[in-house]
Amino acid sequence: MNKIFYLFLLFSPLMVIQAQIHEIGVFAGGSNFVGDVGPTTYVSPNKLAFGLLYKWNKSPRHSYRFSYTQSKITSNDLDSKEASRNQRGYRFDNSIKEVSLGLEFNFFDFNLHESNTKITPYLYSGLSYFRYDALYVFNGQTEKDKNDGSFAIPMNLGIKSNITRNLILAAEVAARYTLTDNIDGSNPKNTNLEYLRFGNINNNDWYVFSGVTLTYTFGNKPCYCAE
Repeated sequence: MNKIFYLFLLFSPLMVIQAQIHEIGVFAGGSNFVGDVGPTTYVSPNKLAFGLLYKWNKSPRHSYRFSYTQSKITSNDLDSKEASRNQRGYRFDNSIKEVSLGLEFNFFDFNLHESNTKITPYLYSGLSYFRYDALYVFNGQTEKDKNDGSFAIPMNLGIKSNITRNLILAAEVAARYTLTDNIDGSNPKNTNLEYLRFGNINNNDWYVFSGVTLTYTFGNKPCYCAE
């Protein structure tokens, strides 16, 4: 976490030179899991999530965005509305450490060259990579096999506004469709543990971050106009 922060500070002087509007800030909110264990509600945060983000605003309609987010991930069959999961009674705890890079698109012009208050919904997508613990379930108990990593497709929907000349506040829901089915221990990749698989092994796991971002804008404020 500290290394990521130091990298932001290291590259900040280079960012200013580019004569663009940059944003650096924080994310705070919650996380929840959707898979083969626990509830299947897509937005139901139950653990704290936090992170850092950087945006390079290339036009009033789009920005390149980089973020680092981490959170505990947990889910419990006893919280599910499905009777079969309630009777099974599995639960797990895991952790997610994610980096994400992609493009943020604004529905309306969000020209930071102008000082008046603006508000716009936005979408974000790209590619995420995350680290987690590969788990398995034996005799009803969740155990750790090894550390592992996988990719995910991020899908963020949010709304943002400039609350002061240099501060932008946003609220967003950030779903992640992962390329693994074993965040919850239901589908271990270890061939020695294949007999412990359960649930729908054809559906991959999801995790969701819900919360707010607060970013500080800096750098020269260009006029977005055709050359």
